[in-house]
Amino acid sequence: MSVALLLLLLLLGLGFVEAEGRCVFNRAQEHCVCYHLSQETVSSIIQCLAASVVEFRGGELERYVAFPISDLDPSAIEMLGSLVIRKIILVDLLVPEILLARVLRFFSYTQVRELVFESCVFEGRGNWEEMANQDLPILSLGFHNVTSAPLTGHEQEFSHLSSWLGTLQELSVTASHVTSLPCGIGKVFRALRSLDMAQNSLEEESLVSAFCSEAFPQLQVLSLQRNRLRSYHDVCESLQPLHGLQHLDLSQNKLMADPSSGWLSCQWPASLRIFNLSDTGLDEVLAPLPPNLEVLDLSCNHLHAVDISLRSLKKLFLSQNMLQAAPSIQNYPMLDTLHLDNNRLPKLPWGEVKHLQDVSAAGNPYDCSCSAATGLQALAATGHLGQGWPQDYVCHSPPDYRGRLVEEVPVSVLRCKSAAVIAPVCVVLALLVVAGA
Repeated sequence: MSVALLLLLLLLGLGFVEAEGRCVFNRAQEHCVCYHLSQETVSSIIQCLAASVVEFRGGELERYVAFPISDLDPSAIEMLGSLVIRKIILVDLLVPEILLARVLRFFSYTQVRELVFESCVFEGRGNWEEMANQDLPILSLGFHNVTSAPLTGHEQEFSHLSSWLGTLQELSVTASHVTSLPCGIGKVFRALRSLDMAQNSLEEESLVSAFCSEAFPQLQVLSLQRNRLRSYHDVCESLQPLHGLQHLDLSQNKLMADPSSGWLSCQWPASLRIFNLSDTGLDEVLAPLPPNLEVLDLSCNHLHAVDISLRSLKKLFLSQNMLQAAPSIQNYPMLDTLHLDNNRLPKLPWGEVKHLQDVSAAGNPYDCSCSAATGLQALAATGHLGQGWPQDYVCHSPPDYRGRLVEEVPVSVLRCKSAAVIAPVCVVLALLVVAGA
């Protein structure tokens, strides 16, 4: 094996193991996956050089910790620069940080834009001084279900990486038992637009440090889904320094109001447009809400009523709650999307929702009297009723129609407006009788 190829394998984070393995290239998707390569099967990696996404599954790098890695010669640099690989995924690897620190700088010769670690174990501490003032083309960095030392106390390492991390645009650290994010680390990510910290162990106290003044100054998208957040008010206070935040996901946290806190003192960033509060255990809509919201997700809660007014709201998701009446559309003059699936609604306010572009209300116990059935059938006829029609729109009452599809309910004028039909007929008959007399 040539020295250049061996360095390339180290660059990609691959370790040889005893088990047999091979690389499989899906040409249509430009995706190549290598499984537990051995010294005998490593030549199959050649086919991956035409892929835009390369994934390595299984390996162990510890035996290469002492391997001498010198600067690349011009031919190796040219080879790396010619590769079309844009994304590298490393799965189920033992990664010594000291080796990673020595190899990572060679990414500057590639066109790799995204680097992802899944189910990896990082061990030891690397010497990151060689990365000082080093720029890399990687703009997106992801860690999922990884094991490593706590971030606290590693501020110095991040300072050596600041030249690169200061240009990073997307960072994901999910399902990795993170309990804190020191203030100093957040200040390094000067250009970060998106931060995903879902499925960790962050609490309100840790958010105060994580989002301190000058941390993540360009952040627009933040996911704190499924952490250990409890106080709606404290989360609001902690995120106030994020003046450019546009999209916030707090779903799958068990949020509640804090009666001892002054609600008016908490003001969400005015830039916030998308807010996800689904599956947060709410039995009422908490206040305050960001004033300029365009998308609000309150699905999978315990809401019995939604009485709020948001003038700029365009999309409202309320599925899987306990609503017995749809919210007044007059409170949302810009609304075009309303989802109300699996609530307790006997009918929809046809006069209000008929102007919306996307209405979804399957799985409700519908009253199939004339007015309710007529409205739903008319809404379906416009093509604006979402998925689930007609099979998930079922009558709950009256007894004669219980269990039938709303689509099947007859809504003829004679049945639904019999008085309007019979009265004129009676008048005509009366006039005929009088004329005949």
